[in-house]
Amino acid sequence: MSTTIEIRSAPHIKTQRSVEQIMRNVVGSLLPVCAFFVYQYGVSALASLAVVTAACLATERFFVKTGTQSGTLADWSAVITGILLALSLPPAFPLWMGAVAGIVAIALGKALFGGIGFNVFNPALVGRAFVQAAFPVAIATYTPSFLDGRFTSFVPSTLAWPLMMPADTAAWLQSLHLDGVTGATPLAKWKFEGVAADPLQLLSSLSGHMAVGPSPLLILVCGAYLALRRYLDWRIPAAILGSAGLTAFALYAWNPARFPDPFFMMFSGGLMLGAVYMATDMATSPVTPRGMWVYGGLIGVLTVLIRYYGGLPEGVMYAILIGNAASPLIERFTQPRPFGKSGLLRPRRGATYALHPEYISREEAGATTPKKRMPINKPRK
Repeated sequence: MSTTIEIRSAPHIKTQRSVEQIMRNVVGSLLPVCAFFVYQYGVSALASLAVVTAACLATERFFVKTGTQSGTLADWSAVITGILLALSLPPAFPLWMGAVAGIVAIALGKALFGGIGFNVFNPALVGRAFVQAAFPVAIATYTPSFLDGRFTSFVPSTLAWPLMMPADTAAWLQSLHLDGVTGATPLAKWKFEGVAADPLQLLSSLSGHMAVGPSPLLILVCGAYLALRRYLDWRIPAAILGSAGLTAFALYAWNPARFPDPFFMMFSGGLMLGAVYMATDMATSPVTPRGMWVYGGLIGVLTVLIRYYGGLPEGVMYAILIGNAASPLIERFTQPRPFGKSGLLRPRRGATYALHPEYISREEAGATTPKKRMPINKPRK
C-alpha cells in the first residue's frame, strides 16, 4: 500500500482563511469609509480614489509580469494600498501626483523587497512619504468639506497638468463666496494659529466646511468588524490610541494653555486611520502579543511628540514608519518563553552544593569492581 506524504515548510495553514479572503474583507470594510469620503468631497475624492488605486494595480501587474515580485492582482493587496494611500492624501490632490504616489508605493514599498509579505514598510505610507517630500506645498493644501456643487465639478487643483503649478485653492474659494473658509486642517490651525476644533465635530466629521479626512467614528466601527472577525489584532490600535491619549493627557495636565485637549489629538488628523488600517499591516507589525503592545505604544507616543515638537502638524506617517523599522527588534526581545523553560531551574549565584547522601561511591558500598560514577549534586537548603 503506497501513501503520499506531502511535506511543506512552515507556516502551516490551520484554518480555511487565505490571503485573498483576508484582503477582500479589509477592502469590504473600507468601502463605507470611502463612500463617506466621497460624500464629503464629491467627484474630486472619487477621482483620487480611482486614479491612485489604478496606478497601484498597473504597477503591481508590471512587476508581477516581469517576475520582479511574487503575488498576483487577485490577492487584493494592491487595492488596499491604493485605497489607503488615496484616503491619506488631500481630496483635491492633483491626480498626476496621486498616480506618482501609487507607482512609488508599489515599486519602492513592495516590489523592491520581493512582493507581498516581504515588505518592511507599509507600502501606502512609503508612497505618502515620497510625495510629502516631493510636493510639500500641494500635499499641505486641503479643501473644505461639504462644498456646494462638489458632485458636479472638480476642485481646480485636481485636474492640474503634470509639472505645472496647481490652481490657487484660496482664489477658487473666494469665487464661491467663501472668503472666511480656509483649507487648513484642524491640526494645522492649532499648530500655526492656536485654534483647536471641537473634538466631537472631528469624531463624526459632519461639521460643514472643515478640512478633515475620513470619519474617525466610521473607521472605528469598520475596524471593530475586522477585529471581531480576527482579521486584525485589536492590541495594536488599542496600544496606539491608549499611549497617544495618555501622552497627550499628561502634557495637557502639565500645561493646558499650551497643549490641546487629548481627545483633539486622538480624533484629528490621520491617527485613527493609521492605527486601525496601516499600523496593523501583518507584514510590517510584530506577531508576538507583548511586541504588539510595545509596537503600538511606540507609535502612539511618537505621534504626539512629532505633532507637538516637530515642524509638521501631522506625525502619524513617520511614527508608523519608525515602528515598522523597529518591528524586527521588538519581536526579538518579546519572544515568549518556551514551554518548560523556567528561570527557577538555573543555579543561583552564590549557592553552595554538596553530595546528596543517597549517592555514594561503589567502594563505600563494598563493590569489588570500582566504576566511575558522576554524583548528582543538589543545592543545600
